[in-house]
Amino acid sequence: MYAVMRRYEGVTDAAEAGRRVDEGFVPLVCRVPGFVAYYWVDAGDGVMVSTSVFEDRAGAEESVRAAADFVRENLAPLLPHAPQVTAGPVVAAG
Repeated sequence: MYAVMRRYEGVTDAAEAGRRVDEGFVPLVCRVPGFVAYYWVDAGDGVMVSTSVFEDRAGAEESVRAAADFVRENLAPLLPHAPQVTAGPVVAAG
């Protein structure tokens, strides 16, 4: 498995960002080949974190492209800063 975490800082409206992600991005990411799981977390203080898990790196990389497009087209006013992206193979899971 392969995971990608994105950390967004300076989120201007966490509730609206969550609604848009739930209604718009979740259906998109679920269709990416190799999809395993997706989570969007409100970490507080204007920080939101997404975690995507895929069967392989190719699916994860496709999700990164899809997320960038979705943010640019649907979330730019709410997520004013580029995310910190961390990705890699899953080495332990429960």
